[in-house]
Amino acid sequence: MHILTLALDGAWKVLLAGLVLGAGLPVVFAFGIRALAHGHNAEGRPHDAGVLPVPRSLGRPVAVVCFAIVLAAVGLGITYIVASGLGQQLSFEHIYPTLVPKK
Repeated sequence: MHILTLALDGAWKVLLAGLVLGAGLPVVFAFGIRALAHGHNAEGRPHDAGVLPVPRSLGRPVAVVCFAIVLAAVGLGITYIVASGLGQQLSFEHIYPTLVPKK
């Protein structure tokens, strides 16, 4: 029974990491694209009336935040891969991630 508990404990952690990194980052990126595309017309006519949509003022900052989150996650992933290749590890002891020699 103890082995089953350990296996399920590890399985939910892997599932959570897969959802956050595997499906979560593309969802955040898609939300950023959607925020950029969200617009309205100055005259209130439908979009197919030949009037280009004017982007809403909140769409661009939301998109920038979404893209920054995705870029930070990609940067951390690349840093983790490079650190392991150089014989170091990624440490989060401070506010920002640092590379420290493996112990």
